[in-house]
Amino acid sequence: MTDTNQIIELIGYLAMILVAMAMVFSSILKLRWFSLVGSALFTIYGFTIGAYPVGAVNGFIMITNMVFLIKMYAQKESFKTLEIDITNKYLKHFLEFHSHDILKFFPGFNPENHYTTAFLILRDMQVAGVFLAEEKNNKLHIKLDYVTPQYRDFKPGDYIYNQQQGAFKEKGITHFVSERFSNAHDKYLMKLGFENSSESSGELLLKKIV
Repeated sequence: MTDTNQIIELIGYLAMILVAMAMVFSSILKLRWFSLVGSALFTIYGFTIGAYPVGAVNGFIMITNMVFLIKMYAQKESFKTLEIDITNKYLKHFLEFHSHDILKFFPGFNPENHYTTAFLILRDMQVAGVFLAEEKNNKLHIKLDYVTPQYRDFKPGDYIYNQQQGAFKEKGITHFVSERFSNAHDKYLMKLGFENSSESSGELLLKKIV
């Protein structure tokens, strides 16, 4: 087998893996991206080996994914926070329903703890997540910042920690503070502007409200 044939075969295998992986994502955005790259590789693979129906069908799938991705990124979504009481029944049922997934990112989370701030994160009036925190000395200590899988694209986080800073500032909040709950959540917060707190030997992440 020549080097060229090996490369073509590898492209086919990689395309198959990416398309298969796309099916396991609950996030529509990730599904579209993996499907786009996989179908693009299958298009190259199909036309290269002379399997024109394979190339043509995957070319159509590739274009379809591109169109949907353009629409998704161009779409202006509406975000809103709905402040609720910690005893709210919907909140209780929401936390129970998503408890297994919540513990993946927030090990040890206890819904019975005391929280001074509680609100639902709404995206186009659909409940995308829950935010629970406790205010101490003008700092808002985040206890739960959970977004359901289909909405995990950083937009809810950008809305809370960047676009909504004015609302928190009006309440006298000067900083967002978060423990290091999990590697995934740490990376998420750092992409949103959180930094290691020099006062906690790296055990806390901090973001100043400006």
